Amino acid sequence: MTVRNPMIFCDFDGTITNSDNIIAIMKKFAPEEWDDIKNKVLSQEVSIKDGVGKMFALLPSKQKKDITEYIIDHAEIREGFKEFVAFTKKEEIPLYIVSGGIDFFVEPLLKGLVEDEHIYCNGSDFSGEKINILWPHTCDSECENDCGCCKPSIIRKLAEPGTYKIVIGDSITDLEAAKLADQVIARDFLIEKCEEHAIAFSPFETFYDVMEILKKREVTA
Repeated sequence: MTVRNPMIFCDFDGTITNSDNIIAIMKKFAPEEWDDIKNKVLSQEVSIKDGVGKMFALLPSKQKKDITEYIIDHAEIREGFKEFVAFTKKEEIPLYIVSGGIDFFVEPLLKGLVEDEHIYCNGSDFSGEKINILWPHTCDSECENDCGCCKPSIIRKLAEPGTYKIVIGDSITDLEAAKLADQVIARDFLIEKCEEHAIAFSPFETFYDVMEILKKREVTA
């Protein structure tokens, strides 16, 4: 099967990286109340935007340097991602990173791999006493989920009619994007949510797996 006009929308935390960097930051630096906020986000009791904003508001801005250095030093890029990026370029498949992560760690970790203009994530403001998260990619008129970085809205903005939309992700933050996708490649909690919502998906662990999945479908530009 040959698919024309493919476009890839790939999550960052827990997908491109082996673990979720926001969770890693909270475990290392935040007071214990962050865990209750996280659980309410995962159970969809509070929105992603509200939850992430509240978690970072627990952290003093003066810790910016320590937090940034910790993530840059400890985050691991998932096996095969560099080769996957090269594969998408060779096949001329547009690759966009759509992340609920924050600019101060997403952009440095992707530097030299993905162009800045292909990275959509949340912003940050360290000018106040506590860290303030900024939301440059909020929900459009078709989304009422208060996503923060709204992946469905970004997909609607970038994908033209007839685009074959491929979504790669791992968590609840990727569910609404998966609902819009023509093909979903999933791991971890997103697998559970896809099964719950009867969304077809292919499982993966490394980006070598992702390349093989795409090759089987003969995805071409």
